[in-house]
Amino acid sequence: MNSPHLTMPALLPGRDAPATIQGTTPLGRSALLSGAVLALGCLIWWASATYPAELPAIAPWDFSWIEYLGTVLPLVWYLHGLALTAPADRPHRLRRIAFLTGVALIYATLQTHFVYLSQHMFFLNRLQHLGMHHLGPFLIALAWPGETISRGMPVMLRRLAGAGWLHRVLRVVQTPVVAGVLFVGLVWFWLRPAIHFHAMVSPLLYTTMNLSMVIDGLLFWCFVLDPRPTPAARYSYAVRLATCLLVIFPQLLIGARLTFGLTPLYSYYDLCGRLFPSIGALFDQHLGGLVVWIPSSMMSSFAFMLIMNNIRLQEDRQCGGNGCDDIEFAPGVRISSKGWTGR
Repeated sequence: MNSPHLTMPALLPGRDAPATIQGTTPLGRSALLSGAVLALGCLIWWASATYPAELPAIAPWDFSWIEYLGTVLPLVWYLHGLALTAPADRPHRLRRIAFLTGVALIYATLQTHFVYLSQHMFFLNRLQHLGMHHLGPFLIALAWPGETISRGMPVMLRRLAGAGWLHRVLRVVQTPVVAGVLFVGLVWFWLRPAIHFHAMVSPLLYTTMNLSMVIDGLLFWCFVLDPRPTPAARYSYAVRLATCLLVIFPQLLIGARLTFGLTPLYSYYDLCGRLFPSIGALFDQHLGGLVVWIPSSMMSSFAFMLIMNNIRLQEDRQCGGNGCDDIEFAPGVRISSKGWTGR
C-alpha cells in the first residue's frame, strides 16, 4: 500500500510498499519485459541512425535513451500491472484511457518527427511544451497509475522507487509554494529570449529543457490532482485549490506579454528557417503567446473543477452518501452520473 503521507503515489510506491504485491508474477517476467524494451530501443536507435529518412513520422526524430525509456518502460509496466490485476480491481477504463493518452502525448512531443516541426516554429514549440508540461502530465496524474505501475515493475526497481531519500525530495518539491513557483518559473525561465536561444541550439540544453518540463508537470499535477483528503494527502483540498488558482495569473502575464508584444523576441527561428514562411516572426510569437495564455489557463480551470468535485464527494461521504451512482475516474474520485449532488 502507498504511504499515507506521500503526495506522489500516482507514480511512486510508498516506502513501506512490500517487496512483492499480491498477484504479481516472479521477478523474471517483469525483468524479461524490461529487457524486451531495451532490445527494442537498440533496434530503434540503430534504425534512427542508419535509415532516418525511411522511418515513419511516429519514429524518433532524434533518438534519446532517456526519453525512450522514460516513456516506454512505465507504459509496459502499467500494461503488465493491469494484466496482473483481477478484473474487478482494475482501474476504470476512463483512467486507463487517460494514462495511455498522457503517455502518448509525452512521447509524441519528445521523440516523434513533431520535434522537428517544433524546432522551426515558435508556436509549435509552445504546443510541444503544452503537451509535455500540461496536458500529458495532467492526464497521467488524473489516471493515478502508481499502484498499477508498481505491480508491473521488477521488484528491485520497486524498492528503488520506494527509497526514503527520493520521497524526502518529493516532500520538498511538492510543497505548495515550491510546486507553484517551479511550475510557473520553469516556463518563464526557458522563455527568456537568451536562454531559449541557447537551449534550442544546444542538444544537451534542449534535452534538459524538455525533460525538466515533463518532470515538473508530473510533480505539479500529481500534487494538485491528488484525489485523497487529508491526512492521506499532506495538504488539504483548499491548499491545493489555492495553488491551482494562483499559478493561473503568472501564466496569463507571460502569455499576454508574448501575445501583445510589438518586438520579435526569438531570433532563433529566423536563423534556422521557419517552417511556414508566410507566418512572420511577430505573428508566430503572437500565436505562441496565445498557446501559453489560453490552454494553460483552461487546464488550471479544469483542475479547479475536479478539486471542487473531490470536495463535494468528500462532504457527501461524511454525510453518509456512498456515491454508488458515480463513475470512478480515480481512486476516491467519482464523476456523478446524476448531476452535482450525485443523487
